[in-house]
Amino acid sequence: MSGSKSKNKGNSWERTVAKFLSDLYSAPFIRTPHSGAFIGGMNSIRKQSLSESQIKNFKGDIIPPETWKKFNCEAKSYADFPFHQLYQTNVPILEKWIEQVLEVADEGDFNVIIMKFNRKGSYVATQLTPSLIPNSNFFTYKSLNHGVWLMQDFESFWTANSDNIKTLCE
Repeated sequence: MSGSKSKNKGNSWERTVAKFLSDLYSAPFIRTPHSGAFIGGMNSIRKQSLSESQIKNFKGDIIPPETWKKFNCEAKSYADFPFHQLYQTNVPILEKWIEQVLEVADEGDFNVIIMKFNRKGSYVATQLTPSLIPNSNFFTYKSLNHGVWLMQDFESFWTANSDNIKTLCE
């Protein structure tokens, strides 16, 4: 494997998420080449010369099936997460990830951050959306600049919301 250990870890998590979603929805989800950096940040100017389909294929870390026009996902795999900061007014790393997913978002997108932390588990953060069903162990995070987000366990989130998410994204 070439590349840094942390980059390879992130790429592996993106492939795992894409496979999970492919299996869940019996549809092709794939890891985005170059991830969201291709049209994110300083590269957002590229969106001006790309078609809608091309933009969709470089938005976020996971390319959804063609019918999922409103899916925007960032996948993060880190050694740790400062869960204690959730009780404070600001979680800098979470704010960074929220800005990253929203930077390439279009109006009406279902924006989701799928996170994995060593020996702590996997989680999902989504914007507060009336059609989503939080499990009994969710956390409400109020971003200073980006509204209310729900954080919850990865598996229970998808179990409770898979049909709703498909409807939101198609």
